[in-house]
Amino acid sequence: METIEAATDAHPFFDIEDTVAGITALRHKSNGLQVLLLPEAAAPVATVMITYRVGSRNEALGHTGATHFLEHMMFKGTERFHKKHGTSIFNTLQRVGAQVNATTWLDRTNYFELLPSEHLDLALQIEADRMRGVLLDPDDMASERTVILNEFDRGENEPLQALYHAVWAAAYQAHPYHHPTIGWRSDIETVTPEGLRHFYDTYYWPNNATLSVIGQFEVEATLDAIHKYFGAIPMAPEAWPEVTTQEPLQQGERRVTIRRAGQLGSLMIAFKSPDAFSLDTDALDVLTTILTEGKSSRLYRSLTAQGKVAALFGDASRLRDPGLVYVFAMLTPGTTHDEVEQVILGELQRLATDGPTEAEVARAKNGLKAEEAFGRDGSYQIASQLNEAIAAGDWRLYAKYRERIDRVTPADVQRVAATYCIEDARTTGRFIPKVNGYDE
Repeated sequence: METIEAATDAHPFFDIEDTVAGITALRHKSNGLQVLLLPEAAAPVATVMITYRVGSRNEALGHTGATHFLEHMMFKGTERFHKKHGTSIFNTLQRVGAQVNATTWLDRTNYFELLPSEHLDLALQIEADRMRGVLLDPDDMASERTVILNEFDRGENEPLQALYHAVWAAAYQAHPYHHPTIGWRSDIETVTPEGLRHFYDTYYWPNNATLSVIGQFEVEATLDAIHKYFGAIPMAPEAWPEVTTQEPLQQGERRVTIRRAGQLGSLMIAFKSPDAFSLDTDALDVLTTILTEGKSSRLYRSLTAQGKVAALFGDASRLRDPGLVYVFAMLTPGTTHDEVEQVILGELQRLATDGPTEAEVARAKNGLKAEEAFGRDGSYQIASQLNEAIAAGDWRLYAKYRERIDRVTPADVQRVAATYCIEDARTTGRFIPKVNGYDE
């Protein structure tokens, strides 16, 4: 297999931007499409993933859920790939053994195909065709609206998801991270083909996208194909709106309670945290791992092993804008929310006051690096991790993650616990199950 450098040097349509960890970033000279290539010869399969830098963060009030609705409509087809011709996107790809789907999140939308390498060209054709050719037929929108509303209702009836959304909505008052990715019901019900077309025409352009190709493929032939299918698509005719709203400083704890039918109570304690590229976010990753990951973690010993919670997890979000660091716990019957809340806050206070041990930090760092390494097992897994780094603002975050985690010290963890995990930046959510119409 030829080197990317050799293939690109002879190619007139791409400039190399950088090469890190075997991944080469290129930019199409005429339309600004970014391309990430990672050849791997382990198996005759490849993943094609296109990431658009648009998510629910980019939606205005009254148009929430537009990104997710458009994700659904992108599978309804174009003039070339459509069920009326017997060439629907799903059927066309699944006939050649492809796994195909898409996801929407706060900062991005991605579409992907995992398929035999011999059919890589087909995936590129489809992604190029629907970048600017989606139909947005009113009848298709009407049928898909019903699907999305059913998805919305399922999420609202799932206690953990409902609590998660409620905490984010309470934590953010001005910034669009306030609203859920699927949108609010009234906006889903009222979005029009014209409104969705305007959203599509604003963000779906090559210079707002990154195309990742990972797996077994010939570099020069793949670059030729990318230029063939995407090269004629122009850049966006004008700049898309930037998100300039900054969340005001939180000046006191916020609390939200959900009471509805359910079996187990849940608790989510969240704090404002920095963006994906802050070194403090690395330390917060280590902090949440010390608290929640594995049988040696602090909260496992003080809550799970004591029979007080059925499950718990924590996370430090890595987003384009400042996000949340949080702990989520599912209570066992007979355990009170107050009891679990005090244990979690107590452990956070001890980390802020005394700091973690060297052994705790070393164990957490090893766990994070191992989890990240397992996430590179296969072309789709690599593409998925790259997708989140692209969404945050730079694909190289994926390549440099282990190096960043290696630099975290016990003093860093103590500092971020004292800086971010404070009462004035805290949002606490409780799910209280109702049994036969009464609070448990």
